[in-house]
Amino acid sequence: MLLPDRNTIDRLLRHYRTQERVVLARPCDLSIRRRFEDTAYTLCVLMGERTAREAVHAAERYIGSASPAPRQTLERLPGS
Repeated sequence: MLLPDRNTIDRLLRHYRTQERVVLARPCDLSIRRRFEDTAYTLCVLMGERTAREAVHAAERYIGSASPAPRQTLERLPGS
């Protein structure tokens, strides 16, 4: 399976969260709601999920798994 670019997902997730706050602040603005729904749909497609909630959780896990594991120093390596 091809995986999306982590930077793209990170940027899209931040954009989603920003739009989420705007929609909550102005729920009657249909143009803002449409943009938010478009972003949610794109996130669903890229993450292969059916709902925005599942897509956001999958994106957060995907981005979170990108953080490198802490490096061990030579003193802590087994057999040193």
